[in-house]
Amino acid sequence: MRNREEPPEEDADGAVGVSLSPPGGLLDVLAVGAVVLDERGRIVLWSPQAEQLFGYTAAEALGRYAAPLLVPDEQIELVLRLFDQVMREGKSWAGVFPVKCKDGRVRLFEFRNMRLHDDQSAVYALGLVTDRAALREVERDLAFSTLLIQQSPMGIAVLDTDLRYVSVNPALARLDGISEEEHLGRTVREVLPPSHARDADAVLRRVLETGEPVMDREVLGGETPAGEGHAWSVSVYRLDDSGGRPLGLSISVTDITERHKAAIQAEQARQRLSHLAEASVRIGTTLDLEQTARELAEITVPELADIAAVDVLDAAVQDQPVRIPEEETATFRALALVSAYPTVAAEAADPPGQAARYSAERLITRCVATGQPVAVPAVQQEDLRGIARDEDSAALLARAGVHSYLAVPLIARGEVLGALDLKRTRNPKPFDHDDTILACELAGRAAVCIDNARLYRQQHNIALTLQRSMLPTPATTSTRLRIASRYQPAGAHSEIGGDWFDVLQLAEECTALVVGDVMGSGVTAAATMGRLRTATQTLARLALPPGDVLRHLDQITAGLDPYFATCLYAVYDPHRHRCRVASAGHLPPVLVPARGEPRLVELPTGPPLGIGGGEHGTVAVDLHPGDLLVLYTDGLIETRRDDIEDRLEVLLDLLRTEAGSGRSLEAVCDHLLESLRSPDNHDDVALLLMSPTE
Repeated sequence: MRNREEPPEEDADGAVGVSLSPPGGLLDVLAVGAVVLDERGRIVLWSPQAEQLFGYTAAEALGRYAAPLLVPDEQIELVLRLFDQVMREGKSWAGVFPVKCKDGRVRLFEFRNMRLHDDQSAVYALGLVTDRAALREVERDLAFSTLLIQQSPMGIAVLDTDLRYVSVNPALARLDGISEEEHLGRTVREVLPPSHARDADAVLRRVLETGEPVMDREVLGGETPAGEGHAWSVSVYRLDDSGGRPLGLSISVTDITERHKAAIQAEQARQRLSHLAEASVRIGTTLDLEQTARELAEITVPELADIAAVDVLDAAVQDQPVRIPEEETATFRALALVSAYPTVAAEAADPPGQAARYSAERLITRCVATGQPVAVPAVQQEDLRGIARDEDSAALLARAGVHSYLAVPLIARGEVLGALDLKRTRNPKPFDHDDTILACELAGRAAVCIDNARLYRQQHNIALTLQRSMLPTPATTSTRLRIASRYQPAGAHSEIGGDWFDVLQLAEECTALVVGDVMGSGVTAAATMGRLRTATQTLARLALPPGDVLRHLDQITAGLDPYFATCLYAVYDPHRHRCRVASAGHLPPVLVPARGEPRLVELPTGPPLGIGGGEHGTVAVDLHPGDLLVLYTDGLIETRRDDIEDRLEVLLDLLRTEAGSGRSLEAVCDHLLESLRSPDNHDDVALLLMSPTE
């Protein structure tokens, strides 16, 4: 380790000054004693340190011959010979010598002996002495420190109070790119690159002034030989003497590049996990195919890509085999397109909702055909032809600055459904292996949700077709009755329910009106509804009272799968202008007299069908020409926010405005549905209106 000799301290005028140091320095630690002998060997000077080392006071030592006082008998001859060499020949000597101390012990001390002259030409012998053990300890510490600093992989430097290098080790010289000798005498501003020098100088001065160390300050590489991508941990300490006076600074520099890279990788892994966790929450919030695809695209922008598109094979949407051989074209349907900012690159993509034929040369086609990611880290002009659909689109991508591309397959249950298409423009980094892994994870999770949405859409269509096939003709008109009806399925993202209505012609010109609601949803509920409707038609032909019909339906329902249903069964007799009504847990019908206020028909509501054992009483209601009877299922009025009683009042208010309006029953049906139903309603509804004629 190279060191620079400290010059004598100077005052403000440039003159060499005197600096007093408090006790506790190195000489005090070593306790260097001084003993002076005259030419006869008598002690003429005895320092306090000599008293400390040997135990004799000055009064006990001065004037006595040194040899018999201090030297063991067996060493007397050697001491006299060495004394003669010093005094007569002027030869100095140094070494370890045993001394008899006052306490009787013989101890080893380190000596430095030399000849002195005074102004009277007298000759004296000066002996400088210190404890051998203490000296060896200091020497060992110094040797150990020197060796440790010289061989340490940590860069170490010592600066003086002017922030100039006075000592550096080889490791620091390698980090800074200049030799140890070139460091000495120079300031940090002269050694460090400009990008680091100013901050470093400020930190060093603050430590020198306050004495507060700086620990493990991280510095990223720049214009040093280690260069970009490196990182160091720098610590700075102030060096004080035993009296607290600043001597300078000690700097240690540790290369933490690997630790820094590991921290970056750990942070990237944490971000990926956070991204995946967020994706689990944000993707698949509905069973809507387009919404799920858009959620996937949105979760990738802008963290992973600047532009994201989701394209699904049209065969997957149409419930057809989706496997496409390599080297063949395929029809895709664009489902989502999201960009982090407005860009012409969006114009190069296929608009969401449209089907398009993708050639076998396109990278996205290859991705789907092979079921493997396709990455182009650095996009060249010729690569754009495989990314874009045509030359014009390729020109738009080039204009937008697309420089990196990645396509990953959407695979669910072993079947490739489509691909996630990612592009980078403003993000300067190319797609790497970690990006591909993250994109595949996101695509895999989204693919399951997309497949669920696809399968749900298929099941939804099947159930809707089944249910519609079981319902009667929506409108029925006879000479005795005017009838209007509606069936409206649940919202686009909900399953088909089990609501139904029926109008049955009975003997003696009587008419049966039925409205029911099977609890549950999906194909099974629709099938159960069909079975109950068939049973109701059969029982109606027996001309049973409404309550008996519901009792038999209850028994039939109890024998089916664990399903329950509500039902309202009414029989209108045009000869008596009377309607007999019974309810199995169903909402009451509304009677709107030709002259009077609409009101709910009070019924003894029996238990729902499938419960078993309940009574279903029948109520007779007078129904004259011009009156209106409204039968409906709960999907017409129920919401998740409002009380059912309040919603019934809303229904009555709407019918009150319709009374005497002269509008057709068809128009009244449409008005009720428009006013009471919301687009996102999660329940289907059956609505049946009946009005006797003259």
